[in-house]
Amino acid sequence: MEILMAKEAGFCFGVKRAVNIAERTLRERGRAFSLGPLIHNPQVVGQLREMGLEPVEGIEGVGRGPVIIRSHGVSRQLLEELESKGVEVVDATCPYVKRAQRWAASLSRRGYFVVVVGEEEHPEVRAIMSYIEGDGMVVEGPEGAGRIPRRRKIGVVAQTTQERGRFGEVIKALLPLCEELTIYNTLCEVTSKRQEEALRIAREVDCMIVVGGRNSANTRRLAELCSRVQPRTYHVETEEELRPEWFRGMRRVGITAGASTPIGTIRRVRDALVSRPFCGIRREAENL
Repeated sequence: MEILMAKEAGFCFGVKRAVNIAERTLRERGRAFSLGPLIHNPQVVGQLREMGLEPVEGIEGVGRGPVIIRSHGVSRQLLEELESKGVEVVDATCPYVKRAQRWAASLSRRGYFVVVVGEEEHPEVRAIMSYIEGDGMVVEGPEGAGRIPRRRKIGVVAQTTQERGRFGEVIKALLPLCEELTIYNTLCEVTSKRQEEALRIAREVDCMIVVGGRNSANTRRLAELCSRVQPRTYHVETEEELRPEWFRGMRRVGITAGASTPIGTIRRVRDALVSRPFCGIRREAENL
């Protein structure tokens, strides 16, 4: 069985930066809090908890120690509340998410109705929405544009991990609804490349494995994209979830992973396929 490994896999820049900031803070302070999980990977969150990082649901759960703002960011109001209470804040928000927040605020101040393309309940999207000072709405796909009343000016930003094609479809649906449409491309380029590579591999294999947390939006989107072209697509968090029946008769298996998945986890999935008696002759990719 030949294994095709995605090169664009493992921690993205924003996740790596957030984890590094958290580890440095814990080495210096011994204990810290995060408002929600620092990143969407249960295994990494568990490791950080052992080092002293305690995820809490709200500001009332914060004890003595700094608060690390997770990679997805938090609302402007929550940041202001932390500062007003004198809580030490260590901001690990992804710079690309910060950029989306700034553009949303700028569009709002200039009188645009702001459309955020993304998942309404995702923490990154909720944070972006908090920077809109006027009217705005979250749209998950082109069908959602029908809920938007006609406006003179519409401005658009996106959740950084959105699919490029879906972003384009929403923009096309918005065109008839306004006289002026201003678009800021806030998509993460690395995420877009990761999605494109995953689709290419999925077309070339008999089975596709997507590795990452089930609470990770970008990992779920990778699995969704791959399943469109390869129905035998399986989303796993760790190598322990692999099932022999998935690989019977398979000649080529592809592996990709979300932006919050550690390289070590991806390697363990690869090594499990190589070492376990799943099937046939194995040729292992060497790029991880």
